[in-house]
Amino acid sequence: MNIQTARTANAEPVLLRETRGPVAILTLNRPAARNSLSEALLVALGEAFAAIAADKSVRAVVLAAKGPAFCAGHDLKELTSRRTDPDGGRGYFRHIMTTCSAMMQQIVALPQPVIAAVQGVASAAGCQLVASCDLAVASDKAGFSTPGVDIGLFCSTPMVALSRNVARKQAMEMLLTGETVPADRAAAMGLVNHVVAAGHERAKAMELATVIAAKSSHVIGIGKAAFYRQIELPLAEAYRYAAEVMTENMMARDAEEGICAFIEKRDPTWEDR
Repeated sequence: MNIQTARTANAEPVLLRETRGPVAILTLNRPAARNSLSEALLVALGEAFAAIAADKSVRAVVLAAKGPAFCAGHDLKELTSRRTDPDGGRGYFRHIMTTCSAMMQQIVALPQPVIAAVQGVASAAGCQLVASCDLAVASDKAGFSTPGVDIGLFCSTPMVALSRNVARKQAMEMLLTGETVPADRAAAMGLVNHVVAAGHERAKAMELATVIAAKSSHVIGIGKAAFYRQIELPLAEAYRYAAEVMTENMMARDAEEGICAFIEKRDPTWEDR
C-alpha cells in the first residue's frame, strides 16, 4: 500500500510527508480517531521509513501528529471487528502486533535520527512510538501512559520500548497502574528530552533536527547503529565492539576532515563518507 493511497474514511492520507531541506516530517493524520494505529497507518509508516532509509537527501526525521492527541495506540475498533473471524481474530491480532513491532524496529534501525514532536496524549502503542524514537520533544500539555491494564490488555509490546527508555520501577508503575505521566515527569524519567510550551513542540523538534542535519550523515548513521547495539551487550563486550566501531570510524573520510578542521580551526566540509 503506497502512503499516498493509504487514506482515511474522508479520503485524506492517513500519513502526511513533507520535506524541509534535509529534514523529513511525517505527520499522523487520523485526528478524529486520535491518530490510533490502524493497519493502514502502520503500513504507511513502514513504507515511509523504508523510503527514508534509502534517501540520502534526508538527514533527520520529525514525527508529529494532527489534532489534540499524538497517538492513542492501536485501533481497538478495527481489532475488535475481527473477533468474528473463524479463529476469533487470533491470526489478525498476531499480524497487527507483528506489523507494529516491525515498524517500531524500523525506527531504531533507520540511519537517520527520528525526533518525536508530541503535542498531546501518547498512550499504549502511542507511548511505544515515542519511546522508539531517538529523541522526543513534548508539549507541556502532553501525557504518556500504558493503560492497557485498564481494559484487560496488558501493554506488553509497548513495554519493550518503554523499558529501554526508563528505569524498571518507573516502567512497571506505568504498566501496572495505567496512569498518565505528565510531560515534566516524563522528562525526569528520561522518556522525553525537552518539554516546551504547547504549540512549540514541532519547532523545537525541527531545531534539533536541523542541528543534527548539519553533521556528517555517515558518522551519525554509524553512531546511531552502534548506540543501539552496544546498549544490549555486557560491558566488556560493549567496549570491544565500540572500539572496533571507532577504529572503522577513524578511517572514514569525514573523520579525517573533521579532525583536521578542528585542528586548523575551520568549519568542516562533509562528504558523508
